[in-house]
This record gives sequence, C-alpha cells and structure tokens, in this order.
Amino acid sequence: MESTRQKKIASLLQRDLAEIFRATAASDFPGTLISVSKVRVSPDLGLCRVYLSVFPIAKSQDVMAYTEEAAPRLRSALAQKVKSQLRIIPELHYHLDDSMEYEANIDRLLREGGENPFK
Repeated sequence: MESTRQKKIASLLQRDLAEIFRATAASDFPGTLISVSKVRVSPDLGLCRVYLSVFPIAKSQDVMAYTEEAAPRLRSALAQKVKSQLRIIPELHYHLDDSMEYEANIDRLLREGGENPFK
C-alpha cells in the first residue's frame, strides 16, 4: 500500500513528466499524443515506474524505443523541474500502458456484434 508521501511524490512526478513528454511529442513525434497515465514510486523513493499511453497505438514501439535511448536526458529534464522539491531523483522505468488498446479491442468486438460464445 502506498503511503501519503509516495502518492504526493508520484503526483508531482506525473505532472512534471507529462510536461516533458508533451514537449517531446511536439518536437520528436508530431501527430502523436503521449500521456503519463500512472506513476508508481517505491517506498524508498529510489525507483519510479512510469506508465505511458500513446495515441496512435502504431507509434507505441517508437516512443518506447525513444524512452530507452533518451532515459538519461529525460531524467535530467525531470531533475531540473523538481530539484527544489526532491533531494534524490528516482530512477525511471518506462512501461507501456495498453489499457487504451484493450479498450479499443473491446469496443471493436462489441461493434462487430459477433456470435456470443456463452450461449
């Protein structure tokens, strides 16, 4: 269970990372929407899992490859934003949030109106 401190820091990191990715999407991925859907911080505040949602879904792999390549620059940009609020900048691990893809798949299945397998 997350403590209040973890939740506050996660919220701070999510807001600042969203600004960083908004600028990144505008310059490096035109026509792509990158949103930070969730941020989880470890109890010692040394590790941060960042869940990214990418639209259109076809650009997801490009964005994830970019985050792997640019991880030190992204962490440095984050450090510049939160340096007065955090003493230690957590190590960032990026994960693809596929909930939009899952939702689109369910919507597609419902629209097709196929056979109900439970009858």
